[in-house]
Amino acid sequence: MSFRIQPAAPARPNRCQLFGPGSRPAIFEKMAGSAADVINLDLEDSVAPDDKGSARANIIEAIGDIDWGKKTLSVRINGLDTPYWYRDVVDLLEQASDRLDQIMIPKVGCAGDLYAVDALVTAVERAKGRSKPIKFEVIIESAAGIAHVEEIAAGSPRLEAMSLGAADFAASMGMATTGIGGTQENYYMLHEGAKHWSDPWHWAQAAIVAACRTHGVLPVDGPFGDFSDDEGYRAQALRSATLGMVGKWAIHPKQVALANEVFTPSEGAVTEAREILAAMEAAKAKGEGATVYKGRLVDIASIKQAEVIVRQSEMIAGA
Repeated sequence: MSFRIQPAAPARPNRCQLFGPGSRPAIFEKMAGSAADVINLDLEDSVAPDDKGSARANIIEAIGDIDWGKKTLSVRINGLDTPYWYRDVVDLLEQASDRLDQIMIPKVGCAGDLYAVDALVTAVERAKGRSKPIKFEVIIESAAGIAHVEEIAAGSPRLEAMSLGAADFAASMGMATTGIGGTQENYYMLHEGAKHWSDPWHWAQAAIVAACRTHGVLPVDGPFGDFSDDEGYRAQALRSATLGMVGKWAIHPKQVALANEVFTPSEGAVTEAREILAAMEAAKAKGEGATVYKGRLVDIASIKQAEVIVRQSEMIAGA
């Protein structure tokens, strides 16, 4: 372990982030009643330019009027390359209630993007005397974003979560696909004449997880565009969870249950983790640094792995 210990990520459930456009206030109550851990009300891609102002007003009203329970409530603002984002920030912080938890910043390409939003947020908070500091989440959606992912992860003490935005990322990288997440038809290898499909998003996800874990940020998988393909969604979510991501977006309500299923440790996994911890406690009592559990070696590193599963299960149960 390095002398500089990795900071812990925020201890909050983040299995599923459910998105809904700010131009459709009729769905806000249903979103609040969903099983998603995080609600993302959107002012960006899902809202037409002519509807930006009314969507912003809808969201500001809903933040204070709707019972969001214990969910993390976030608003995705418009990108810093648009004329809308500063008004999103100013109006949200001057007019919305303190129930707002986070601002999601899209298409972040460098730490300077975070600095710009942080400066504006801090000024408005001080001017209005807001008692609850706004947190940030960001989306990596470009070649620049992935190239600067570690400096972005360290870019603001407000930052709590980071996601991969597959569609814009693919476009920025010049990838030959129109798919949003999942395996891609032409991204395969041949072995003895049979096709084996790889995951084109794997390397970017791994880079995001490493940057996030280094700086105490929650790594989150982004959207899966084909909401008719439950098994495809589940497969990508399982890959993401295996890599260390804590949750995934839902762009359709039916994806919420899938995300919660994958990112909630199973009863069997929790039982095994507790048994490993008990086995290691018994070994330590004998002065041993390792032991055998179900025919395999477990040691101090196994304790850390098991503790992650147990903590996650307890956090979700207490939410």
